Amino acid sequence: MNSSPTITITRLDLQRLERLLDSLDEFGPGAEALQAELDRAEVVGHDEVPAGVVTMNSRVHCREESSGKDYHLTLVYPQDAGGEGKVSILAPVGSALLGLSVGQHIDWPAPGGKQLKLTLLEVEYQPEAAGEYDR
Repeated sequence: MNSSPTITITRLDLQRLERLLDSLDEFGPGAEALQAELDRAEVVGHDEVPAGVVTMNSRVHCREESSGKDYHLTLVYPQDAGGEGKVSILAPVGSALLGLSVGQHIDWPAPGGKQLKLTLLEVEYQPEAAGEYDR
């Protein structure tokens, strides 16, 4: 990843994600990428995270800059992935989205060696902003 914007995560998400990493039988590239994101994140209380920040179970609207294609994605735990638009936190784009703020972008390697540039346009739903802290 070439550019790493500042990211913010909640203490609760950090605890849940650390438990997830501890539970993995194999610590592969997805887990390593997530650990790197957690290590560099600014951690705040669940009641202190701004509404425009991607947290776990957030639904986001982002755009891939080279194609102009829009995506509506929900950042989920691995066991919840697989539905339409549900992206696992252990997928490259999942760990890259965690903690981003509206207007920030990420460069992330895609299959086949391509680099994608995703810009976060909107956080359509964030559990913390909705007062749903148990998600």
